[in-house]
Amino acid sequence: MAEVRNRAGGMGEIAEIEGPYERAPFGNELAELGARDERIVGLSADMSKYSDIIPFRERFPERYFNAGMAEQNAVMMAAGLAKVGKIAFCATYAAFLTRRALDFIAVSCAHSKADVKIVAGSPGLVNPYGATHQSLEDLVVMRSIPDLTVIDPCDAVELRHVIRAAAETPGTFYIRNLRGNVPVVFDEGDLRFEIGRARLLRPGRDVAVIGTGFMSARALKAAATAEQQGIAASVLHVPTIKPLDTEAIAAVAADAGRVIVVENGLRSGGLGTAVVETLADRGISVPVTRIGLGDRFHPCGSQSYNETLFGLDEDAITRAVITGDWPYT
Repeated sequence: MAEVRNRAGGMGEIAEIEGPYERAPFGNELAELGARDERIVGLSADMSKYSDIIPFRERFPERYFNAGMAEQNAVMMAAGLAKVGKIAFCATYAAFLTRRALDFIAVSCAHSKADVKIVAGSPGLVNPYGATHQSLEDLVVMRSIPDLTVIDPCDAVELRHVIRAAAETPGTFYIRNLRGNVPVVFDEGDLRFEIGRARLLRPGRDVAVIGTGFMSARALKAAATAEQQGIAASVLHVPTIKPLDTEAIAAVAADAGRVIVVENGLRSGGLGTAVVETLADRGISVPVTRIGLGDRFHPCGSQSYNETLFGLDEDAITRAVITGDWPYT
């Protein structure tokens, strides 16, 4: 683990990091798992470098398969390998997987309960290359597919735990990948990742902030700032979008004066919608602000530029926690 300020960004790497980070946690964890289980294989669609699967490829070249720029083929190869007893990790960009290979993920993988783990890079606004490469709708689409586990990790530590859990758990997974230099937010000794379980990161009764992915880390910072102004904000981290921990969501919302949901993706159809559905089903009436992306294609630009433009940066989240104001569409 290192500690510097990283400004590299690009090609799906988180643009700026202050504090500790790990390099390529997905690929390094997969390589360690591969050393212990010969059933594990890796696949990519000409994106080994930009999906961080290189550590596995270099250690086990005979168990790595590059399908070229053909995501449908990569997913079908993974499904076929699963049929003969392999645990297949298929990694490339989220946009290409969820748009080009959706039918193959739904039918050949999820419907067949295949041991295929889709590891999807560049989710949301992380990628600077505009609508063709930004997968803003992936959580919306993936949570609609039956028998599919959907996970959005917060940091490098949780990502490693998620990869481990996916390898040990039968069935098809969709995992949002954090690549490059990935921040460390959680302490290894304190993290207890469980599929389908949310984690209360801090208590508070004035406002409940419910987050997923690296947005939960920003929620923590916003809550700490709000505390200095006398506002007690709880933070519930929801790494597993499906199956959803509705009990934890209902509990934290019922104790709060208002709820804010933060996610790196479309705010309609993703975690925000899932939270609203949960509260409506349980008769919990509380104001909900959904911080996410609007119904539009978003432009090319740096991660920090786009996040500031559309209200996903730490300042906008902090303002929403303190004042309740989030004036973005």
